[in-house]
Amino acid sequence: MASSSAIKFVFVAALPLVLLVLLAPASEAAISCSDVIKDLRPCVNYLVNGTGAPPSSCCAGASALASAATSSADKKAACQCIKSAAQKMNPNQQLAQALPANCGITLPVAVSPNVDCSKVG
Repeated sequence: MASSSAIKFVFVAALPLVLLVLLAPASEAAISCSDVIKDLRPCVNYLVNGTGAPPSSCCAGASALASAATSSADKKAACQCIKSAAQKMNPNQQLAQALPANCGITLPVAVSPNVDCSKVG
């Protein structure tokens, strides 16, 4: 039977490896699709049915997304999420393309169902 000190040693020796395995996927993209959707949810009605300037809540969310998607992996993850959502909601393409300029920001991703996410980053 193994002594408790030997078990503790194995646990302490294996802990960094376990942490490395658990944290490695998280380092690829820190942004989640739920974060992207939460940020852009105030824009949906505007992008589908709107006219004129986007609501301030939409611009605040788009700005938060632009600030959060900093790494290449984040931008690609945000792109895939936006592309999928855009395919479902079918936004007005003119409003979608003008959204960043109308909010006074730069988005790392186009709001489009046809964006090529492999070129983002």
